[in-house]
Amino acid sequence: MSTFEVFSVEEGTSPVILAFPHSGIMVPEDVAARLDANGRLLADTDWHVDRLYAGLLPGATTVRAHFHRYVIDANRDPEGTSLYPGQNTTDLIPRHDFDNIGIWKPGQEPRISESDHRLSAFHTPYHAAIRAQITRVIGLHGVAVLYDCHSIRSRIPYLFEGLLPDLNVGTNDGKSCAPEIADAAMQTIGAQEEFSHILNGRFKGGWTTRHHANPAAGVHAIQMELAQATHLATESPPFAYDPARAERLRPQLARILGAIEGAALSLAARNEVAQ
Repeated sequence: MSTFEVFSVEEGTSPVILAFPHSGIMVPEDVAARLDANGRLLADTDWHVDRLYAGLLPGATTVRAHFHRYVIDANRDPEGTSLYPGQNTTDLIPRHDFDNIGIWKPGQEPRISESDHRLSAFHTPYHAAIRAQITRVIGLHGVAVLYDCHSIRSRIPYLFEGLLPDLNVGTNDGKSCAPEIADAAMQTIGAQEEFSHILNGRFKGGWTTRHHANPAAGVHAIQMELAQATHLATESPPFAYDPARAERLRPQLARILGAIEGAALSLAARNEVAQ
């Protein structure tokens, strides 16, 4: 089905792992042929978010999915269970976009029978790669922080009301990481006034953070959902990267990552003393 690399990994020595589930734009030819004109826009991509984070934390490991979320969403529960019961969202294999507009040609919508193959070909290998890096980093430090990198348009009435804050931090209401990790991020964010922010608002962390997190075993996970207005020229096609906007945000993201890394190393040192 796929004729491209499903994911890529760059191993580092930091306790922080950056995951990019939605920056990929690769779609197998047989799937692309079934998308309608709206679907072919790939509008729900986390446009350029991997470029935005490039080089911000020396030594960070990166795991990036290359397949598009319309093939299968790497941040959805493989069982199809909603991450946000009672709220509008999209499926494991989306049938519509974030505006609730169809993305498939009539009669070409994904069949339930396709889920198993797409899970085994894309979703499972990507998460196996994340798990392998968590295991490796735990071996180095005794602690790992999975930082899940996301972005989304600032206004999407189907998904949320009004204007989304610039920086949306999710810890599954405190379940996916130790308080020290969340505090490090939020204290750093709170020290600046340029970007609006919220903790565990509309975006509390998707399946990636909820599935991989195990704070008791030293595995912490945190999600950052960025409003795309912080780094794109426009939140509509062609979704161009805006270097000027991005360069205002990148130092702030670097400080957040550095603070999280410092908190992780402090936790690791404390655990060593306790042992």
